[in-house]
Amino acid sequence: MTRDTLFFDLDGTLIDSAVGITRCVAYALDQLQHPIPPEVELRRWIGPPLRTSFAPLLQDPQRVEQAVEHYRTRFESHGWAEHDVYEGIGETVEALHGAGHRLAIVTAKNEPHARKIIAHLPFGHRFADVIGSTMDGQLSHKPELIAEAMRRLSLSPAQCWMIGDRHMDIDGARHHGMRNIGVLWGFGGEAELRQAGADRLAAVPAQLRTLLA
Repeated sequence: MTRDTLFFDLDGTLIDSAVGITRCVAYALDQLQHPIPPEVELRRWIGPPLRTSFAPLLQDPQRVEQAVEHYRTRFESHGWAEHDVYEGIGETVEALHGAGHRLAIVTAKNEPHARKIIAHLPFGHRFADVIGSTMDGQLSHKPELIAEAMRRLSLSPAQCWMIGDRHMDIDGARHHGMRNIGVLWGFGGEAELRQAGADRLAAVPAQLRTLLA
């Protein structure tokens, strides 16, 4: 029997990347001599495409592109490694792979950086592909990223689940009529995921195995 393919978000689902992302955002704004928002606001950068977050703050397309470049410079040198793997997620990934599921990453992080992170995770080899944003931002929102993942892996929505911590993950899945699970250990929280219409919620990584059984 062919098991469902599972699309995993990256930030807030497999790894706690708050330190790396917020430091890179702060670095980019500092380079532009723009005031750096409080930490609680910087955490909102985790999940959406970078340009989506920088645009309302900088209000100038040219400065937004400069900010993205500064962010990437620091992420390439330091930020990509500034994360922690959530407790229990590695064992869960191994168990789901062992149960016959095909696994892939679908993230708004740009694809080269996402691939670099996945390649260094101890369970990274379990993912059949990594689908991320294009560097020019043309492909950066979850509905389009999920569509690209299905295209690359020759899948229909009925064969897949989207698993993530933010409303963007649920929104993207619902756009395609795809089953989905919201995870509560990331950056979105229960209220956000319920409001987005998550099919199911997982409180801890091990619960994914039960929900997908």
